[in-house]
Amino acid sequence: MLKKIHICLCFFFVSGILYEISLLSGCFFSCMPMPKHFLTPEQVLNLGKSIIFLETTERLEPPPLVSCSVESAARIYQDRPVILFMKGLTNDTVLDSNSSYAAFSLLSSMKNVFLFPLQMETIFQETPLLQWYNEVDPEEEKNWVHVSSDASRLALIWKYGGIYMDTDVISIRPIPEGSFLAAQKSRFSSNGIFGFPARHKFIWDCMENFVLKYNGNIWGNQGPFLMTRMLKTICNLTDFEGIEDHSCQNISFLNPQRFYPIPYPAWGRYYDVWDKNPDFNHSYALHLWNFMNRNRKAVVAGSNSLAEKLYKTYCPTTYEDLIKNAELRDLPSYEDSV
Repeated sequence: MLKKIHICLCFFFVSGILYEISLLSGCFFSCMPMPKHFLTPEQVLNLGKSIIFLETTERLEPPPLVSCSVESAARIYQDRPVILFMKGLTNDTVLDSNSSYAAFSLLSSMKNVFLFPLQMETIFQETPLLQWYNEVDPEEEKNWVHVSSDASRLALIWKYGGIYMDTDVISIRPIPEGSFLAAQKSRFSSNGIFGFPARHKFIWDCMENFVLKYNGNIWGNQGPFLMTRMLKTICNLTDFEGIEDHSCQNISFLNPQRFYPIPYPAWGRYYDVWDKNPDFNHSYALHLWNFMNRNRKAVVAGSNSLAEKLYKTYCPTTYEDLIKNAELRDLPSYEDSV
């Protein structure tokens, strides 16, 4: 009996050493000595280089655009954990690569993708947002899905560092910056994608201002308008003249071409067929403006739209499984038609 206990303790000791070696050597995903579903959010986030996505609705089946966003990030950042936090998940939810949810199964099978429950009270601990969260009534908030997402992304990036991305952002090449905000246009910052190291003062100041200037009735007040007003307190913002980036206080303010080469008034162009497709040579990722897509335009197999070509190139598994094969499954069978 004692021998068995000794062997077990040795196994866990060796596993722990291998785990630490894998972190230090940068081979976390190829050298991982244990299945990834045994890892906690804290363990993964403590790697400090996570790509973070949020789903603040209750849905458990990520739509194709969400799947594409996560898959494209996982392919571009293969040495970094890519995490999708989902409010609809709980610690008791049993969903894995064999799930009946197609997108969930697809994403779970990717070695560097992690899907975790979004537990806001835990995330807001030791931040200025906790008191606000305890006092606010989500039932009275008309923009709660967006406001809670705005708060959660700030807390996660402040605590652990990394890059936050909206779930309608398709990654096309690595972002070389450590501390950055994304300009939606001259003198105006998005909060749909940003990156900072852990415990950065700018993010802490944003959380304090979030609470101080809170108004959940104004869409964007806790999001892009927050980032913009906080950036203006430390930087003299000027117009972009070309494709250059701006920098202030060691924060890069990235040109709109990096993420918004197609501005929001023209968002529908992503679903058009182009005579000549843009090369996006100056972009790191593409924001598809899903908030504007109230008519629910979708990627259709064989449409030759710009969005279809982006799916084929940057999230091919999502395209095959959730677009192409889904349409084939929806076709009536011969038996159904006779």
